[in-house]
Amino acid sequence: MSVDLIGFLGVVLVAYVVPGPDFLVVVRSAAEHPSKGRAAALGAQVGLCVHMLAAAIGLSVIAARSPVVYDAIKLLGAGYLVHLGVRAVLAARRAVRQRHEGPAVPADSRSGGARWRSGFAQGFFTNVLNPKAALFFLSILPQFVHGGGSTTRQIFFLGILDVLIGIVYWFALVAVAARLRALLARPKFRRRWELTTGWLFIAIGIGVAAAA
Repeated sequence: MSVDLIGFLGVVLVAYVVPGPDFLVVVRSAAEHPSKGRAAALGAQVGLCVHMLAAAIGLSVIAARSPVVYDAIKLLGAGYLVHLGVRAVLAARRAVRQRHEGPAVPADSRSGGARWRSGFAQGFFTNVLNPKAALFFLSILPQFVHGGGSTTRQIFFLGILDVLIGIVYWFALVAVAARLRALLARPKFRRRWELTTGWLFIAIGIGVAAAA
């Protein structure tokens, strides 16, 4: 197996560092509870595995060559981002009402299992409905694959390496973002956080839909 590891690692690190929908989901989840942040990170990476498998068996090629399929995936992803944004904005409004009606319910009051499922689902669907992730495996990975071996095997190798790097990066980010919990325990800051992340999700979703 012969792959350009140095070049590939550079591209992957840049792709993770640049904030996107996955970044927002993981950071927002971690600010609510570290376990939810880790679940969102794992969900995003499982979604990445779906794209890797699709690229390896050629489904991404079909999606990329069919504008209808590609646009449908983009619109589904845009709708999900807007959905997350609306939920965050509504949560901010509920926080305002709770300030007048009584103590706010802590963000981590749900059971650990419910938190984990919620975070994992948000991370998974945000990633798997992002056609840019599919195109990364379809267009970027082949540039680092060389002859002399199985192309599918090399794509799997690079894809798994990408997923492992992502898990390390996301978990480190969760550790940092979790420190925001003390700040977000204050009603004023929590409301601003919910509004900011909510409108960012909505703006990204609208942008994705407009480009479809």
